[in-house]
Amino acid sequence: MKDTRGLYYYPNPLNKKFRMYIREMDGDICFRMWSADDPALWTEHEWVPYGAIKKATEMYDGKTIDPGQAYDIEIAHALLKEDRRS
Repeated sequence: MKDTRGLYYYPNPLNKKFRMYIREMDGDICFRMWSADDPALWTEHEWVPYGAIKKATEMYDGKTIDPGQAYDIEIAHALLKEDRRS
């Protein structure tokens, strides 16, 4: 999906108020969160490169949101590929 902020997907398909935006920057895929319930989230957090997310996934303790699930690189690749075709 795409809007004025860019390409996005729903990390939790049951929660349409939370979106994960993606884009390519300097050869890396980067992610950025947006929430209808917390508009400041967009301005408080910048784009995060996937390399940093992989490191966070290695430190994941099971007590919070799983970064490997929320930041889905396979979905990101598919969205970018589809966007290039259109």
